[in-house]
Amino acid sequence: MQRVPLKRCLRRVMDAYGTPPDNPRRGERASLLQYTRPTVHFPVYLWLGSLPLHPHWVFETLAYVVGARLYTLVKRGTHDPVSPENRWWIVAAAFVGAVIGSKLLVLLDHPQLTVASLAQPLALLEGKTVVGGLVGAWLAVEFAKQRLGITRRTGDVFAIPLTVGIAIGRIGCFLTGLDDNTHGLPTSLPWAIDFGDGIPRHPAQLYEIGFLALLLLPALVMLRRAMHREGDLWRLFFAGYLAFRLGLEFLKPGEPIGGLTAIQWTCLAALAWFAWRRNPRLAYG
Repeated sequence: MQRVPLKRCLRRVMDAYGTPPDNPRRGERASLLQYTRPTVHFPVYLWLGSLPLHPHWVFETLAYVVGARLYTLVKRGTHDPVSPENRWWIVAAAFVGAVIGSKLLVLLDHPQLTVASLAQPLALLEGKTVVGGLVGAWLAVEFAKQRLGITRRTGDVFAIPLTVGIAIGRIGCFLTGLDDNTHGLPTSLPWAIDFGDGIPRHPAQLYEIGFLALLLLPALVMLRRAMHREGDLWRLFFAGYLAFRLGLEFLKPGEPIGGLTAIQWTCLAALAWFAWRRNPRLAYG
């Protein structure tokens, strides 16, 4: 193996990533990151051979696949309080509610864009929001349970798959950059991310991934040790996630209505109703 002199190695590194400032004065903040960190261009495409794959599509698909697999494993490893036929009705209701809710809340959260897109109906089909899908699915399941006469709590089996699935999807949101509209507001914090417009911003997607990872730990402990009552896993996920998103939205751009965005109002309303539904004589979850 040919030995390359150390000076030549250092020269190659500096040629690739830039040269550090000459003799910086004492007190001058000359960070190595300023000249050694390569520029990241968003969106960050993934490559399958010579075929570029958009990160949002890749990780959203992966989120659905992993979530479905986890749902099957959790359901197989726990006692399902409802019959297989009724469970399929609940899953179908959740799917329909999620599709409607995710789209409806996007339209409400961007009223100016929605009005401007009325002349182009196809443009209204773009975009969706996790909060809208989550709340829409919950309401649809509640309606289906009332119609089916189900009084047991049925949401525990969804908690862990949703936690992991949303986190995986947010990786795609982060790698997509500004086009995904999930980034945060401008900030001067050292971990701010420039998504390509020259403005350092809160990496709101990474905040959400971190929170979901923390939320997953107690959920796994509760599931493994059976240290929970029926409905506790769903309560942990649903209330925890909505409360987090209520606060996170203050770090993200939006169109406030009465001081809060439509997503924040939805989180507040859902949390209030969810707390009211904790009455033990009522079915929920």
